[in-house]
Amino acid sequence: MTTTTIIIITFCILLLVAYLFDLTSSKTNIPSVILLLLLGWGLRQITNIMGINLPNFSILLPVLGTVGLILIVLEGSLELNFNKSKIKLITKSFLGALIPMLIITILIALVFHIVGNYTLQESIINTIPLCIISSAIAIPSVKNLSPWKREFVIYESSFSDILGVLFFTFMTLNNVFSFSSFGRFGLQIFLMIIISLIATLGLAFLLSKIQHHIKFIPITLIIILIYSISEIYHLPALIFILLFGLFLGNINKIEQFKLKEKLHLADLEKEISKLKELTIEATFLVKTIFFLVFGYLMETSEILNLSTILWAIGIVVIIFCLRAIQLKLSKLPLRPLLFIAPRGLITILLFLSIDPSQKIMLVNKSLIIQVIILTSLIMMVGLLISKNETITKNKEPEELFSNTE
Repeated sequence: MTTTTIIIITFCILLLVAYLFDLTSSKTNIPSVILLLLLGWGLRQITNIMGINLPNFSILLPVLGTVGLILIVLEGSLELNFNKSKIKLITKSFLGALIPMLIITILIALVFHIVGNYTLQESIINTIPLCIISSAIAIPSVKNLSPWKREFVIYESSFSDILGVLFFTFMTLNNVFSFSSFGRFGLQIFLMIIISLIATLGLAFLLSKIQHHIKFIPITLIIILIYSISEIYHLPALIFILLFGLFLGNINKIEQFKLKEKLHLADLEKEISKLKELTIEATFLVKTIFFLVFGYLMETSEILNLSTILWAIGIVVIIFCLRAIQLKLSKLPLRPLLFIAPRGLITILLFLSIDPSQKIMLVNKSLIIQVIILTSLIMMVGLLISKNETITKNKEPEELFSNTE
């Protein structure tokens, strides 16, 4: 067999194994990300034993992570059903993403600042990746929960990604924090909302008008292009992804507007259904490759690093203690929502994007890996404990939500 054939066979086998992980995760409640990381790590051990030298894949991680983040947020937002009755749920999920993230960041950053004698800005920049709930892990893990709990997790993790990236970008781009820096930041958000509205309507119009048999790949490429160009100008591009997905996912709500005549609503809804299917498939592929590559790049010494494990445990304890308080104050049930606060793709992506001049020694690859694994294991155990939870199918999600008040 040629080297090319071996690579193709190995790649297909790995993806099929990953597909089995995805199929069984809903029954076992074992997060597929843990299995993918183990699979990638196991592959690394095999190649080392056999003396096979593979290229350095680390350059692929930022690219795969960015595309994966776009697709995951798009997939989640396409599934959300938005109406006035959801306002309370959205508000609680937004506050649930924002307030704990800010408090956790401040607490851990202060510890880094005092213990390591780093500047407060450096400490905050390195702490933010650890304080963001990963939608890449959270969203696929809640398929078996009741509708409103699933929607809460989708909103919360998507908001966490968006707000985390906004916070991270603001801290890395501003050395001096003044009225003008906050004003400029607010202007960037406003500008991104305007761009998002225009781009969303334009893409929806294209989706309804393109008659060529190839239409979804160009639409997806335009979405990624808009995101990437927005990132160049430091605009909060995830806002566009969320708004675009929400608009298409709730396209039937615009029946009372004149816009429906130009968009040919009946035909567009069929195309949106196909886009959802494509997005789900593409998300699985990109996310799988990302975590396989990251698992392959993990060293055993990084996973078992004793110098960072106490830091990792301390950070995880802070995360879940504050989450319990937040859920109690929001009058939301602890089980299983308390356990669904995994760190993952966005944590890795932001960690890799920290400028070397702003990195601190306390936050390294070992700490990132250990926090990801610990939070994923806690989610797994929590979901297993809550596996026998009864879902009341005869009630609407809004009624279930109001019962938590």
